[in-house]
Amino acid sequence: MLRRRSVLPPTTVHHPVFARFYARCCGPAADQRLGFAALRDELLTGAAGRVIEVGAGSGLNFAHYPGTVSEVVAIEPEATLRAAARTAAAQAEVPVDLVPGTAEALPVKSEAFDVAVASLVLCSVRDVRRALAELRRVLRPGAELRFLEHGRAQGRGLAAVQWSLDRTVWPLLMGGCHTWRDPLGEIRAAGFDVVRVRRLKVPERGPALPSSPVVLGTARRPIA
Repeated sequence: MLRRRSVLPPTTVHHPVFARFYARCCGPAADQRLGFAALRDELLTGAAGRVIEVGAGSGLNFAHYPGTVSEVVAIEPEATLRAAARTAAAQAEVPVDLVPGTAEALPVKSEAFDVAVASLVLCSVRDVRRALAELRRVLRPGAELRFLEHGRAQGRGLAAVQWSLDRTVWPLLMGGCHTWRDPLGEIRAAGFDVVRVRRLKVPERGPALPSSPVVLGTARRPIA
């Protein structure tokens, strides 16, 4: 008799090995050392009102939210990372509601948020366009999308390496992450107006890694 294989519902992500590694090795100390802590501060400075954060991971952003934020609804589909995020949520200075779900099917009402945050998540969602369409749906007209994402290199050499890695070992080893995606291009294609962006290399010193090219900025959902 054949045994039926269990199928995870589409609202979950299951990367237990990578999630345990990430939660243990990519904490606040590593964030500080690599320079991401300062970038998270820049990403979230001035955010206010109700915020939705997709792919919250282990909650590294939570400590960086300013007091002008009234509530953070943090979406995280991976159970191991969501468990780690509960500790960060309990220590945050703003209220954080941790919710299971995926960026492609956000379990919240339309036009309910003043700010959306996408931080190192568009690299690993299953469907970037659907995820961005969902973010546009849940934002009020004129509201902000704050993004901090690694993506495709501008130089041909590193971009070629990224393309090759994405089609071989990188997604398997890195919990579904892709390095060759173009987050800035996808944000614009989704109908957001990009109002501020800068390109970075992270870490700033040393050789460029496949995940080193980073874009940091703000976009808005058009009012009309």
